[in-house]
Amino acid sequence: MDELLLDLFHKLTSGRQLAAGNGFGSLSHKEQEVRKPGHNILVKMRKEDKSLVWLINSTLASYTQITSFLGTTRSSVTRCKPGANCPSSHSGISRQLSPLSVTEDSSAPILELQNRGSSGVCGHRVERQNRSADDGTQTHSENSSQENRIKARCLSCTSMALKAIWGLLIILSVSSSWVGTTQIVKITYKNFYCPFFMTWFSTNWNIMFFPVYYSGHLATAQEKQSPMKKFRECSRIFGEDGLTLKLFLKRTAPFSILWTLTNYLYLLALKKLTATDVSALFCCNKAFVFLLSWIVLKDRFMGVRIVAAIMAITGIVMMAYADNFHADSIIGVAFAVGSASTSALYKVLFKMFLGSANFGEAAHFVSTLGFFNLIFISFTPVILYFTKVEHWSSFAALPWGCLCGMAGLWLAFNILVNVGVVLTYPILISIGTVLSVPGNAAVDLLKQEVIFNVVRLAATIIICIGFLLMLLPEEWDEITLRFINSLKEKKSEEHVDDVTDPSVHLRGRSRANGTVSIPLA
Repeated sequence: MDELLLDLFHKLTSGRQLAAGNGFGSLSHKEQEVRKPGHNILVKMRKEDKSLVWLINSTLASYTQITSFLGTTRSSVTRCKPGANCPSSHSGISRQLSPLSVTEDSSAPILELQNRGSSGVCGHRVERQNRSADDGTQTHSENSSQENRIKARCLSCTSMALKAIWGLLIILSVSSSWVGTTQIVKITYKNFYCPFFMTWFSTNWNIMFFPVYYSGHLATAQEKQSPMKKFRECSRIFGEDGLTLKLFLKRTAPFSILWTLTNYLYLLALKKLTATDVSALFCCNKAFVFLLSWIVLKDRFMGVRIVAAIMAITGIVMMAYADNFHADSIIGVAFAVGSASTSALYKVLFKMFLGSANFGEAAHFVSTLGFFNLIFISFTPVILYFTKVEHWSSFAALPWGCLCGMAGLWLAFNILVNVGVVLTYPILISIGTVLSVPGNAAVDLLKQEVIFNVVRLAATIIICIGFLLMLLPEEWDEITLRFINSLKEKKSEEHVDDVTDPSVHLRGRSRANGTVSIPLA
């Protein structure tokens, strides 16, 4: 449409020039030149020239109105800025009409007003589009950030829920395996009493820990490794050079002796005491770990753990007093406390020399203990057999079912303890261990092998409470203060809400009665 109007304009102007060339354009006798200070030169034109210019200006005015209504062209909209003149197509035409529009008549203001009107409409439209674009980007970014937050919360909630579910399963499995091991030992003692042979036999089963771990690696890992490569990777727990013969003898020997001594004393205690008493006394190992860590590793001193250690010692004394300090009772308590002490020493030395270990390194280390037990400690059951200290008639007379069940549950307990640290929270493993006390108590009550008097029950409860106090984190006091402060803030907010609610009800009642109450700021 711009091209048609330009063509029409050129034809009209060319016709006017042609008429002027033929003698019809002589203006000397009809025009006067007037000059005023501060104004441009004004030329008065003939009537026919005025009509021609009026026709062109009216055509351009109608065109600008149509184009401004339709939004002009896309290029003019995108190039315009708020407050600037819109470089539309008709502005170019007005520049071409400058020789005619320079005259001060009724047609010149029409073109100027149309140009200003179109530029104003275009500027407002561009401003609205810019605002809408900014609002759209802001809303899009806010929506994307909200979606990311929701996804992160969902993932965190899902992971916490999975950890809680796994923790519940691990707690039940750990307590069940420990209760099962203790009760099978009690059943085995009815026909077969060879505690060191039982300890040696069950420790040999630790060799299967690393194969079980590698089977899990093959089932779950995306990048599978060969057995030797995985074995060398997990042997870094002994150092950068891996497992050597020197390190095998130097690092494995003391831990293997402590492992065997802990289990052997535990089995000796089960001969003198009930399963409930032994499992309760064994929970004192947490208190011994704290005391040894405080002395040897220079760990942080915590008053609450000192209280827990005192409670554990009190429970030990009360457990011995429950049977009026009977000889067997005192010996059994000594065996159980010795087992807890060697277990604590094992954990402290492990932390001192080897540090922390992941699941693979723990599996490698426990399997190494099993190899050391099989190679270097196998002579001890042989010596006990020939000296008639632990003697049996024939290998066919051995209770292989009970022995394999005990060794299998003991291995399962050790695997679950290490798996639980990976899948869930370590504190849940300790809770599963302490839950073995009520589990053994329930079984002993069903078997009618124990009579709980007040002293024995109080000693068991005190030891369990001390064990739970040991599980408190180091910054437990700060966490408790934060929790109390949050509760106070919630109560204050609820009190403010309760104060504001009656004022709302009072205003409603006053309006219902025909009066208006003015709320205070």
